[in-house]
Formats: sequence, C-alpha cells, structure tokens
Amino acid sequence: MVSPSTLSSLQLVYPSDFRLTDKEKSSICYLSFPDSHSGCLGDTQFSFRMRQCGGQRSPWHTNDGHYDRGAPVALQRESAHYFGFVHFRQVKDSSVKRGYFQKSLVLLSRLPFVRLFQALLSLIAPEYFDKLAPCLEAVCNEIDQWPAPKPGQTLNLPVMGVVVQVRVPSRVDRSEASPLKQCDQESLLPAPVVLTSVHELDLFRCFQPVLAHVQTLWELMLLGEPLVVLAPSPDVSSEMVLALTSCLQPLKFCCDFRPYFTIHDSEFKEFTTRTQAPPNVVLGVTNPFFIKTLQHWPHVLRVGEPKMSGDLPKQVKLKKPSRLKTLDTKPGLYTSYTAHLHRDKALLKRLLKGVQKRRPSDAQSALLRRHLLELTQSFIIPLEHYMASLMPLQKSITPWKSPPQIRPFSQDDFLRGLEHAGPQLTCILKGDWLGLYRRFFKSPHFDGWYRQRRKEMAQKLEALHLEAICEADIETWVKDKSEVEVVDLVLKLREKLVRAQGRQLPVKEATLQRAQLYIRTVIGSLPKDLQAVLCPP
Repeated sequence: MVSPSTLSSLQLVYPSDFRLTDKEKSSICYLSFPDSHSGCLGDTQFSFRMRQCGGQRSPWHTNDGHYDRGAPVALQRESAHYFGFVHFRQVKDSSVKRGYFQKSLVLLSRLPFVRLFQALLSLIAPEYFDKLAPCLEAVCNEIDQWPAPKPGQTLNLPVMGVVVQVRVPSRVDRSEASPLKQCDQESLLPAPVVLTSVHELDLFRCFQPVLAHVQTLWELMLLGEPLVVLAPSPDVSSEMVLALTSCLQPLKFCCDFRPYFTIHDSEFKEFTTRTQAPPNVVLGVTNPFFIKTLQHWPHVLRVGEPKMSGDLPKQVKLKKPSRLKTLDTKPGLYTSYTAHLHRDKALLKRLLKGVQKRRPSDAQSALLRRHLLELTQSFIIPLEHYMASLMPLQKSITPWKSPPQIRPFSQDDFLRGLEHAGPQLTCILKGDWLGLYRRFFKSPHFDGWYRQRRKEMAQKLEALHLEAICEADIETWVKDKSEVEVVDLVLKLREKLVRAQGRQLPVKEATLQRAQLYIRTVIGSLPKDLQAVLCPP
C-alpha cells in the first residue's frame, strides 16, 4: 500500500479499500517526517516499523504460508507490524505559508524488502510530487499486476516504463547469492533496473564509524540487549538499526526494533518508563530529548553525520553510561558491557587496507557480511548439533505407537560438551564463549530459536511416523483390531494427511498417495454403516 502524507494529515491512501485505524494514521504521519532537529533539505529516504492496531483488516495473498516456508527467516512476512518506507521532500517554496514544500510518499508492507522498496520510491516519488493522485493510481494499478514474491525466483517488475529486476532469496540458498537471470526484453526497450539484493543494505557504509565495535554490537544484538541509536537524521538512524538487526543472519532477530522512533509514538511511554527495566528493543531516534529520557538504558550508540570523503570516518569511542549527561554528548558507544570475545584485528586491517586501496563499498560490505555470518554460524552450529542429538532414533519410531518424545534441552549438558564440540572448531576468535552462551540462554533469541527448532523437529517426527505407518502391513494389523481402534486410526491418518497436504509436515508426494490408499483400505474393512459415516456421499 502506498500512502502520501503531509505534515499533519494523510492526504491519499492507495489502494482505497485498505483500512487504517486513526491511531495508525497518526503514527504514519509522525513517522514519515523528520523531526525539527534533523534539518533534511532536498530528498531523503528512510524506514520505520510500527505495530498494527487491531486484527487483520485487509486481504493479503492467500499463499503467504507458502512464501514464509520458502523464505529465509529474516525475510518472512511480519504478522503484527508494518514496515514503512519513506521518500521525504523538503524544498524552499515562497508560495507556501511555512516557506517550504514538505511532503512524504510512504509505502507500507509486511515484507522487509528495503532495497526494492527504496528503489521503487526513487522511481515513483519525483513523478508523484509533480502529478499527485493520477500518478499514484496508475502506479498502484501496475503494482497490482506484479506476481507474488516466490523464494528462489527472479522477478521482473514493470513500473513507470521500466522493469525492476530482483531475485527473492530462498532459505536453501548458500551464502553466495544466485546470479540474476537477465530479463527477456526487446532491444528497443530500455535495459532493466537490476537490483543485486531485495533487502541488503550497504553494510560497510552503515558500520564505518563503529567498525572497532562491530563484534561488541553483534554480541549486544545476539543477547537481545536494549539499545538506543541516536543519529542526526532518520536515514542514518533507520539504516544503522536495520544494519544492526541484520547482524544475526541466518538467525532470526526475535526482539522488537524501530528504525525510526519519535516522542509522538503511541509506545513512547511504554519504552521510556523508569519503573521497570528497558524492554528488549532497538530504537533509532534523532531527537536529543531522548538522551535525557533514556539515560537509564544500558546501551546508547550515538553516531554523527556520515562523512562523504573516501577516508575511514573517525571511530566512535567506548564510553561509560555515566558520561551520557549533556545534550552535546559526543559520538560514542555508551555502555558498561564488556565483550566476551576478542576483537578480530585481522578483519579491521583488511577493511582499513580496503579503504586505502579504494576498494568498492560493496566488496567491503561483502567482507563484513561474511565475517558476521561466519561468526553467527560458528555460535549456532554447536546448538544445532546438540539439538539434533535430542531427536529420537528413527528405528524407535513404530507404526502403531505414538512417536517417542523429543528429549528436553539441558543447558548444563550442552555447556559440558562445548570443550569438544564448541565454536572453536569453526571460529578462530578467542574469548569467553561459555559466558556468552550462558547469557544467550536468557535472551529472547534463544527462546525464539529453540521454539522454532523444536517445532520443526516435532513435524519431522510426525512425518517419519506417517511414513512408518504407510510402510507397514496395514491389512494384517486391521484383522484383530476392534472397530474403535480402526476408526481411531482413520481419524489420526486423516489429520496427518491434512497437515501434510497443507505443507505443515515434510513428507514426500509418494507418502501422501500411500496414506490416501491406506485410509481407503482401512475404511473398506469396516461395516457398511461405519463406512457411510466415515465417507458420506
């Protein structure tokens, strides 16, 4: 949904049947404009994320579940939040009472496709600011014809006379993205606008001022610690927050995060109260008022204006929270947290050398992204191996008994095994890995990871049980069973079949066909009256 807004009101909403509550409209208006401290002249793009108020009110694609099953966890649809992508324009205009033309074009989505939607707004916004509603209506009609996003596929998306080409990642992708297939266009048509990623930011540009503290920030994100990013403008704020929350890939970021947050937000009191501990949220703010309001927060990252030169910006210093007292606080990471892992000095040297040799920013970003990916994978692999050991052996799964239970996760057992199966097998970094895992167990990210893995294992167990039933001699089993037992088997098989057909169980098509055959065979062994009940005409 695309919606343009002025300083105090929502002028237009497309599609027109999309309903927003008054609370949501108010939030969009405030979140789509830089506050008065930012001084953003010209065109500025930034992002926000806001909580949905009330239940589902609009028809979304019916294949959402299919998309989420194939997409990386970090790119799955949000169920309770909207992402807002903003193109804000402020230019001098003497004909306006304020002396400035100020307007924002906002695109709302449940998908975090930052690169795609920013590129789309860059195409639409200049035209919209000139032609207003007719332009927006035409664009929305074009977007309405776009195919639904499919993980692993390259999409060609026509809009305003050009074709935007982008590939939607799949959860089975390797770390290196698959190359884009070229769009089949006639030679007379302009070449497509090819995006190298649907969502990835220029990670090196975002992290340039904090490179010396990237691993500390990675640990804070891993542990779900409350963090405030105080930036000079919404674009710097939102990019830094999105860069931080992407640090944990392929692990899902399970905490709340707000790339741009204002004092007018409906959750302002909830996030700033001093009567309880700060919530597990990453806040991006620009108003210096937050320095005073959030002094009790354990971690505050203040960043300055981005440098345009080719030199590496001055690195922010690590400072104690007690230094966070005045409104003219200098850039720095204000925290009492001591990192568990030693800094990777080799990585910093490579990145600094890249700056000196004018290495392209995308190459620098690739280096940084690979380092963070390998760091996260090294941390998660021992957890994955231990979790796999809790799965019952396949030979213990028999067709006529309920499948055995997954053994409970024992933190002590896991920690005892770290000496032989820990992250040191895949990561050269030294440090207190044991202490990091202990703190991780108390974080929302462990809870989110464990719930997801246990759910997947339970589904796998159920699928193996269904396969065991389908491979058994069901006709022999039926002979000495009561009608109640046979009917119970039919009902259980049908329930499993419905779940499997809904792709909730990882089973092969051949298994589904055998299950349907077994159901017919079992029903056929019952008296006619029961057959009529189980298979009504």
